Order: sequence, then structure tokens, then C-alpha cells
Amino acid sequence: MTGDEAERALLAERALAEQEERRRLAELLHDGPVQHLSAIAQMLDAGLTTLRDGDTARADEVVERALELAREAARELRALCDDLEPDTLRSLGFAATVAAFARRVSARHGVVIELDVDDAADLGENAQLALFQILREAIDQSVRRGAPTRIVAWVKPTPSGGAELVVADDGPPERRAAVLELLAERAATLNARFSSEISYPRGSTIRVDVPPSAARR
Repeated sequence: MTGDEAERALLAERALAEQEERRRLAELLHDGPVQHLSAIAQMLDAGLTTLRDGDTARADEVVERALELAREAARELRALCDDLEPDTLRSLGFAATVAAFARRVSARHGVVIELDVDDAADLGENAQLALFQILREAIDQSVRRGAPTRIVAWVKPTPSGGAELVVADDGPPERRAAVLELLAERAATLNARFSSEISYPRGSTIRVDVPPSAARR
């Protein structure tokens, strides 16, 4: 493969990854804030009708519930913005950003998440962002596919000067092919090697080996 062909292939891989990211965002927005906003509109409509009928006590209850959903939608949107390209990745670093994300997932799903990612501080900005996105997606998909009790993630340097990301869980091993393809496409933006393993009756592991040239970008 010539240099131009390799560059075109890399651009194509990045375009596919961006397309999958847009799809993922659309799903998250639809399943979270959009559903909440639709429910809020219905509640406010019902509250207005109840208020016009003179039942102010019931109207207060409906409006209070609508306010709770509005706050929840705002929290979900803020979390989504933070997960896409969190400001803390630049201001506080990779480890603090991943720890904050892990705490949110743990609180929401009751899963223990163990991290060893301090070595990621030596990576370049692009590498950190890409690995964060892979780690985030791997953990999200782990909890979606079936109630793991424990997730372990680490980033370690490799002897060649690159880096390795591993995310393992003890959940059901079934994982949709589309999810693995998305993670592999994200890894391809770093020219990284992606692999996955499953264990029966429970357990799944993904691994991303980043070459030295991409680890410092």
C-alpha cells in the first residue's frame, strides 16, 4: 500500500468512526433527554388543564414532577457533553476524567469499576481523547448488555514505547458485532490494534494496542 493509499484508508476509517459517533449520539439523545422533554410537555399540558379545572393541589404535583424531569434532562445533557470531550481531560487529566465517569456509571448501575490509568498522563492529547472515548464506550456497552458486577480498566505503556488499554468485565459474554466494529474503528484512528476476548459463562475483554507514533500525538 502506497503512502497516499494508506492516508486515504485512514481518512475513510475516521469518517466511519465519526458516522458511528453521530449514530451513538442520536440514540443517547433519543433515549434520554428527548424522552424526558416529551414527558415534560405532556405533564405541563396535563398540569395546565388541571389548573384550569381549579384543582391547584394536583396541578402543583404535576408541575413539580415535570421540574424533576427537566432537571434530570439537564443533568443528562451535561454528562453527555462532558463525555464527548470533557474539559477535565485538559484541566485535570485523564485519570481524574475517567474516575469521574466511572463514579457516574457506578452510582447509576451499581457496578464496581476498578481503574489503573495513571500512566495515560504520558500520552499525547489526541491519544488520550481517543482512548477515553473507547474506554467510555466499552464500559457503556458492558452495562447495557447485562448487569456486570465488576469492570476493570487500565492503561499501561508497552515495551515498544506505545500504550495498551484493556477493559474487562464479568458480565454476560454476548456482545453485538456492531459494538466491536465501532470500538475497532475508534482504535483505527490511532492506527492501533484492536482485539476482543470472551469467557464462558461470564466475562468479556477488549484490548487496544497503540503504536508509539500515535501514543505521543
